[in-house]
Amino acid sequence: MIRAVGLTTLLAVAPVAAAAHQLVVFASVDCQAVTVEAKFSNGKPAQQGEVRVLDGENSLQTTLQLSGDGTARVPLASVNHATGLVIEVDTGGHDNYWIVTPEDIARKCGS
Repeated sequence: MIRAVGLTTLLAVAPVAAAAHQLVVFASVDCQAVTVEAKFSNGKPAQQGEVRVLDGENSLQTTLQLSGDGTARVPLASVNHATGLVIEVDTGGHDNYWIVTPEDIARKCGS
């Protein structure tokens, strides 16, 4: 009986524990660069990980590493951003992405 209660408790808590470590990715544009931020749902920054920047047609533009504070900076001049950008972050155990549209870039650059 005790084992059944323990197993039931474990199965009920396991999905909550998995959800607590979701990776949250955010990217903002300032006309010079895209700033990428990656953190876990508990608020702690992802201290390491790979950032892949793809254009709107899924062609890889560049790959960067997250800094210790969970951020990376992608200069707009270094990537083809005419069709927008897809920012993918992979920490090895978690991954997520953010889409930057051409309209987002134009709005920040006053075009």
